[in-house]
Amino acid sequence: MAKLAKKKAAARAAFEGKANLTVDEAVKLVKGAASAKFDETIEIAMNLGVDPRHADQMVRGVVQLPAGTGKDVRVAVFARGPKADEASAAGAEVVGAEDLLESIQGGKLDFDRVIATPDMMPLVGRLGKILGPRNLMPNPKVGTVTMDVAQAVAAAKGGEVQFKAEKAGVVHAGIGKVSFDADKIAQNVRAFVEAVNRAKPSGAKGTYVKKVSISSTMGPGVSIDVSDAVTAQ
Repeated sequence: MAKLAKKKAAARAAFEGKANLTVDEAVKLVKGAASAKFDETIEIAMNLGVDPRHADQMVRGVVQLPAGTGKDVRVAVFARGPKADEASAAGAEVVGAEDLLESIQGGKLDFDRVIATPDMMPLVGRLGKILGPRNLMPNPKVGTVTMDVAQAVAAAKGGEVQFKAEKAGVVHAGIGKVSFDADKIAQNVRAFVEAVNRAKPSGAKGTYVKKVSISSTMGPGVSIDVSDAVTAQ
């Protein structure tokens, strides 16, 4: 425990007085301070000048991270017949219809992404109270309500990340692992920021991107110079 406390104290000291760094500086700092015994996730948080309670200020989207997420994404697909076969062949862990509905209603939620063919949405809609709060509800805007289930499964497993603004206007996501090369993490940071920037809603007023920060699972966070994150490609 004492050793762990020392590591945390050292990490905090390394971050002391550091703010508004370039993407590359922030990545280097976060990577260098990570000391957990597991491969920590690099997490990004963006504070946006929106109030998601208003429909014209909701921020939602999807981004394909160039370096992937480093996470093994488990996918559930609502489909029947040939589309169910396509989903299984593409590597979906769980495929079904009424049986999958009952399984989820029974509390089985061992997946990270839910995809559905359009004809299944009346069925999936009955799970709104379970899937909605977990940001798992299929949505055509992010490509998870589709007839091309094989492509959707492949995208989910290939580094695609969904994002959605929470009540306070904060968007956050896991965008890689500490074990990634620094330049790979930086690529993912820039891709994520660019995607959120492109998703700027019509009702957003004033400054849209107020703050960008990254951290590792167990480490402190550091803010990134917004102009560097937004303009650097």
